[in-house]
Amino acid sequence: MTFGEYLDGLKGKRVAVVGAGVSNTPLIEALLAAKVDTLVCDKRSLDEMGEMANRFEGLGAQTRFGGDYLSDIDVDVIFRTPGLTPANAELMEAVRRGARLTSEMEVFFDVCPCKTIAVTGSDGKTTTTSIIAQMLERDGKSVHVGGNIGTPLLLKADAMGADDIAVVELSSFQLITMKKSPDIAVVTNITPNHLDVHKNMEEYVGAKRNIYIHQKRCNRSVFNFDNDFTRDFADSASGEVLFFSRNNSVNDGIYLAGGTIYETIAGRGEAIMQADDILLPGIHNTENFMAACAAVRGLANHKAMLETARTFRGVPHRIELIRELRGVRYYNDSIASSPTRTIAGLRAFDKRVILIAGGKDKGIVFDELGLQIVSHVKTLVLTGLTAPMIRSAVLSVPGYANEPEILLCDDFTDAVYTAAKSAQDGDIVLLSPACTSFDRFKNFEERGDLFAEIVKGLA
Repeated sequence: MTFGEYLDGLKGKRVAVVGAGVSNTPLIEALLAAKVDTLVCDKRSLDEMGEMANRFEGLGAQTRFGGDYLSDIDVDVIFRTPGLTPANAELMEAVRRGARLTSEMEVFFDVCPCKTIAVTGSDGKTTTTSIIAQMLERDGKSVHVGGNIGTPLLLKADAMGADDIAVVELSSFQLITMKKSPDIAVVTNITPNHLDVHKNMEEYVGAKRNIYIHQKRCNRSVFNFDNDFTRDFADSASGEVLFFSRNNSVNDGIYLAGGTIYETIAGRGEAIMQADDILLPGIHNTENFMAACAAVRGLANHKAMLETARTFRGVPHRIELIRELRGVRYYNDSIASSPTRTIAGLRAFDKRVILIAGGKDKGIVFDELGLQIVSHVKTLVLTGLTAPMIRSAVLSVPGYANEPEILLCDDFTDAVYTAAKSAQDGDIVLLSPACTSFDRFKNFEERGDLFAEIVKGLA
């Protein structure tokens, strides 16, 4: 079934699109162009929607904005924005009345005409997705990258060729209602995350499981052998399972030993590259490359893998070097919205750093982060709602004796200036918040962009 045929099947039905964000706006426009009866719902007010509201209404949409945007939705099909849990009471009531709940990404998997590779995990999703795409492109493949990484793919599906490859990043919010899995599924790791939205860890893990649980025997799953959750996923996988590991040799997959990355097939190993060939800093990025190598096995050759390792400079907001000023290097790791992500960032450097952290609470404890801060940080600059919680975790570390020094700042901009004033020649200033940005920013990109703007403006 093509996307055009899918749209034809919606004619005569009433459709609601909940959330007029990046992924759903092109969908709304396509529905209206196909003359589908469409209701656009968004929690933003009419004033906040601005010209976008006028545009949707001009194209023929009915609209509902503001606090009651989900009240009494009476439609046949509901497209859910990824950020809205399907357990929402008003959505559940609509489903009980007969509505079918779906999403832009779920429909893409139904209509995509080519091979699909999807990546999820608590950390490393975007980087691993980008590495996979570049390896395939270097091998001459026609690649389409999208999903949670920021580019909607649904409207592009009819233009994709059968020999193309779609590489998709999927969040737990996208996966939670998925009923179809990709041809190749990659799970980088699983650690506690988004527990302010998911009702518990079991629901979060169950959402991640959907990336592979609907696969067929001809499909492939790539799991992190060093992570308890993902290692156990292998028992319920239907198709080929490849592991990657930095701590253990694996029979089928990719592993690191003595600074060399090996590929193994039925126990027989072959060197692919040296870990030092990878341009990106940090062992977590070595893991991302190993996951990508396992995903593209048989689709990209070792030369393409090695060339990607030597040239891939990373993704913005992910340990991104902003500038070096008077011997001080400033790194933007705004994507680090969980303690595990920040810990990985701290371990990427061979010296103690000046860390800027803090943000919105996601219901995650900071005990382990406190330990790692004491081991890897020379000055800790805290800001945001979680600043007192992170400070308490550091103070609770046995043997803590005022190192690192802890500085509290009410304002984010002041936090960056304070970190810069603390830095001396040879230091590293790292923005790696360990928390979401939503206490002060729309998203982590806005937070990282402001950090970069301030740093670039330093005299």
